[in-house]
Amino acid sequence: MKPHTKPLTMALIAGLALSGPALAADRDDELRLVVPPWPGVTVKSEILAQLIEPLGYTTSTQEVSSTVGYNTLQTGDSDAFLAGWMPAQQESYDAAMEADAIVDLGNNVTGARMGFAVPGYVAEAGITRAEQLADPEIAERFDHTIYSIESGSTVTDMIEGAIESDTHGLGDWDILPSSTPGMLSEVAGAVDEERWILFYGWTPHWMVPEYDARILDDSANIFGADGGRSDVKTIVAKGYAEANPNLTRLLDQFELSADEQSEFILEYSLKERELEDVAHEWLVAHPERVASFLEGVTTRDGEDALTALKASL
Repeated sequence: MKPHTKPLTMALIAGLALSGPALAADRDDELRLVVPPWPGVTVKSEILAQLIEPLGYTTSTQEVSSTVGYNTLQTGDSDAFLAGWMPAQQESYDAAMEADAIVDLGNNVTGARMGFAVPGYVAEAGITRAEQLADPEIAERFDHTIYSIESGSTVTDMIEGAIESDTHGLGDWDILPSSTPGMLSEVAGAVDEERWILFYGWTPHWMVPEYDARILDDSANIFGADGGRSDVKTIVAKGYAEANPNLTRLLDQFELSADEQSEFILEYSLKERELEDVAHEWLVAHPERVASFLEGVTTRDGEDALTALKASL
């Protein structure tokens, strides 16, 4: 897990644990999570809550924007945030880091990405790279049209910039911005008829399992460095990390794949299943992953965490 950051992070946790009784003992039994109203972080936070409850901890959630969340992490009014999307939140993140108020535990989602997307049958027909959009015949199959989310959003601005600069031959293409549900309604209609459609996509999201959505490789980095790949970081208030090395270790080891998160977003957001049920089923279905989360972690009373969790499940 996070091979480039883990040694440093675990050394930090070990150092905190050895820095004296006041730091080694947990501050209290509550973990206060920043949870913006996004389905992915909502389910992910519930999974974490059900994971730590048998260990003697409780959680509370604060449904605020990410910007407000970074402020509460700095003021000590919240403890952790499982959706530190970078580079989208870079300004808020940098401010909190400069204030020496947060600890970055690295990615908790592997494979997060955004960019031009197509349904699976289009990818299987050979369309895998954004550079292919410059081919007149391919452009015609897409009706020279790109479907996107809200006008004025960062990503729609990125696409409009690519059209203006004729990147990948997009100069004569049209963009049709809409709400996210509006865009995905267009995708659903196209998929029903197996029409070619080009749209703004991202993972994790339920569009991935529902439409077999594939994000195109992009040498021009229209949607950001490394072809639109993103970090989704676990951010912890520094004071909490210092007072709670046990749960900080768990938070550092808590990591999912984008595909896993997309699947439970589908269950919760699209199928509208109960949050508690979706989280519980994920924990039961992934015993090896859960064991890796709890490696070296104890209950609040110092007992084996995995044994306590198994008894509860």
